[in-house]
Amino acid sequence: MLQPTTTGFFGEFGGRFVPPVLEEALAELERAFNYWQADPSFQAELRSMLRDYVGRPTPLYFAHRLTAALGGARIYLKREDLNHTGAHKINNSLGQALLAQRMGKRRVIAETGAGQHGVATATACALLGLEAVVYMGEVDMQRQAPNVARMQLLGAQVSPVTKGAGTLKDAVDAALVDYANNADSTFYLLGSAVGPHPYPLMVREFQSVIGQEVRQQIMESAGRLPDYLVACVGGGSNAIGLFAPFYADTGVRMVGVEAGGKGLASGKHAAALTGGTVGVIHGFCAYAKRDANGEIAPTYSIAAGLDYPGVGPEHCFYKDTGRASYTTVTDTEALQALQLLARLEGIIPALESSHALAYACKLAPTLSPEQIIVVNLSGRGDKDLESLQQFL
Repeated sequence: MLQPTTTGFFGEFGGRFVPPVLEEALAELERAFNYWQADPSFQAELRSMLRDYVGRPTPLYFAHRLTAALGGARIYLKREDLNHTGAHKINNSLGQALLAQRMGKRRVIAETGAGQHGVATATACALLGLEAVVYMGEVDMQRQAPNVARMQLLGAQVSPVTKGAGTLKDAVDAALVDYANNADSTFYLLGSAVGPHPYPLMVREFQSVIGQEVRQQIMESAGRLPDYLVACVGGGSNAIGLFAPFYADTGVRMVGVEAGGKGLASGKHAAALTGGTVGVIHGFCAYAKRDANGEIAPTYSIAAGLDYPGVGPEHCFYKDTGRASYTTVTDTEALQALQLLARLEGIIPALESSHALAYACKLAPTLSPEQIIVVNLSGRGDKDLESLQQFL
């Protein structure tokens, strides 16, 4: 996998642009991560939890009816929706919570948009006996009410964020303020491959189990590597977890799918890579959606987990170097793909994952039947049922 510089840069992207109080805390975190990541007992405990508690490895499923209906390439689904808690987020949350425990930090804070990272954090903290505080935008709390209830049942304090648009960006803002004020006693369990170094690297390392499993599973199933890897991209954790282990395999094309919302021309989207510019956001340098004055612009997506104005630095580097390509899918296209998978395969994907699926549905008919597409089905759609009733 591609490694950043010692200061956390992938090319010009990444780094650590934070006030001194956070600089000290992040330096401590970096030292702890480097130490425990290399410790066999830490890795053994994490592997055990991923296997016995989360249910890994997750299946790589050949979607035969979907493939037949579309024609063209064979479509495989990496079933992260079958993880305990229903999404890929638990991979990273368990890794970071275990790190918090090893560091002696008993209070854990997190941010969440769709609620899946919040649920995963609450779950990991319950398992390891840690206190959990989850910041969530007021708007996201309304559209993801089932996940709010799950977090509270698991013992987490869900703290509503009313400032700004009441979505994921604002939850991150609130979590960073808390962390700056309580860094001595608090561990910030960041949910995506964004933020100041070492978070993008740390999240990537914990999520790379996805791509590592796919490599082994597709070789067992098809006898070769896939032609395309497709994943949705908000902050980018599920996508980088799939992509990074294939970085050196240049014959494998990687496509990240951003939230096109109501279309790029409308301005109602969350496509940082496709429609953004480079600058600093939340303590790191990356592409982000900005207005004419260079300020962070409001975002929109039907999928709460993609409703973030920035994107992880490794994705930015992949884009600029051409190692991966990035495109958009609209709300309407995502909804159509969700319904198609539900009716053909009996699988209801999350709205976030439906963006990746929608692109794969457009790509597959343009390819030959010998070619292979792997789609990361990053989460299940239970959390979206109330929203789906409204949109459908």
